[in-house]
Amino acid sequence: MSSITQYIDIYRDNAKALDDNSAPVLNGLRHKAFQALDSKELPRRGDEGYEKTSLEDMFAPDFGLNIFRLDIPVDIAHTFKCDVPRVSTLMSYVINDKFVAGTATPDRLPEGVIFGSLAHESAAHPELIGKYYGTLASLDSVPTALNTLLVQDGVVLYVPRGVKLEKPLQLVNIFSSPTPLMAVRRVLIVLEEDAKAQLLICDHTQDGERRYMSSQVVEIFAGRNASLDIYDIEESSPLTSRCSQLYARQDEGSNLVVNGTTLACGSTRNDYHISIEGRHASSFLGGMAIASGHQHIDNDSCVNHHTTDGHSRQMFKYILDDEATGAFEGGITVFPGADRTEAYQSNKNILASPVAKMHTKPQLLIYCDDVKCSHGATTGQLDQNALFYMRQRGISEKTARTMLMQAFMADVIDTVNIEGLADRLRHLVEKRLHGQASFCSDCALSK
Repeated sequence: MSSITQYIDIYRDNAKALDDNSAPVLNGLRHKAFQALDSKELPRRGDEGYEKTSLEDMFAPDFGLNIFRLDIPVDIAHTFKCDVPRVSTLMSYVINDKFVAGTATPDRLPEGVIFGSLAHESAAHPELIGKYYGTLASLDSVPTALNTLLVQDGVVLYVPRGVKLEKPLQLVNIFSSPTPLMAVRRVLIVLEEDAKAQLLICDHTQDGERRYMSSQVVEIFAGRNASLDIYDIEESSPLTSRCSQLYARQDEGSNLVVNGTTLACGSTRNDYHISIEGRHASSFLGGMAIASGHQHIDNDSCVNHHTTDGHSRQMFKYILDDEATGAFEGGITVFPGADRTEAYQSNKNILASPVAKMHTKPQLLIYCDDVKCSHGATTGQLDQNALFYMRQRGISEKTARTMLMQAFMADVIDTVNIEGLADRLRHLVEKRLHGQASFCSDCALSK
């Protein structure tokens, strides 16, 4: 029996409660999601696109769902402890799967900007949210359909035409519960023409002794000449699993940066679907992953060029130690008529232990001639000549290895545009490579 059966049963037994504790816009897609899941199963290891990852196993544990929206007390202050290094943001939170606004955030947003609860804003602005919600996220994807079936709240960021946010926004996702829990999270981001925003998302698990599951779907609409940067940092626990699907549509002249960093996790699967629909649009999709112990990190990308003069770049890097495993499958499709497309993809990996394993599969599908496209993947160990050179100059082997691994990640970190965040990531990567158990949660962010 597929693990999806337990969630179908939960929906059948609690359909009214799910609707009563959510909003009509979100409720409107539940039945379609239910129909889409008929006779479906979650992907298993070895299925197409899931050669090394089993969503069936990730969703199988008996997680609880907070259907009745019970208040689970969480000490938010416990998540942040010190002041070095600092990144200045407007911060809000998702406590398990409930949005909590930062105390200063609403008063410091420009007029017309929405950064709030998806359920609340769906009720307050049903025509606006209904225009976008669920229109990119494909119900053909089983994890996306399951998220759509069970979601009750999430986050919406809406930036009106011509508004440029001067201060980055930050969303802190926190897991904390007295029992094992699955959080069904939804993020809707809409930037209208000539709008600009930067968003930092941080995932934390306060309690490392319990099992947690994050089911997340992100929909992004970048209007004409809009500019959006998203930086996603995951620091969870060995008992926390994450399944995330991101869907983005770019109109003419838009610019999108999506950078995902996994510093600690149990098992993580990230799917990225970017559709370039307008001329002269550009996107950067990339990130870095550091895994040790028995951690597993899988990133899957699909960038589709549908029109002329588009530009995309993908860059993913992994460092795997101990018995950690990683996977990357990246796709670029250039459709007929998308002339003068430039699309590049790179995946580079370091195996820091003889038993760590990496699976990589870059792919190009090109259906027109006037393009510049390339892809490549490498997996190896640290440069032994460089290690020898550094040892000869009095640098210990451990320090030399750490320095080389830091340098390996440098070009991914250099793509970060939020002031102070690149330095913060260098700091976090250094601590992670030194094997420190707590790193991201030791950083307080200024408001």
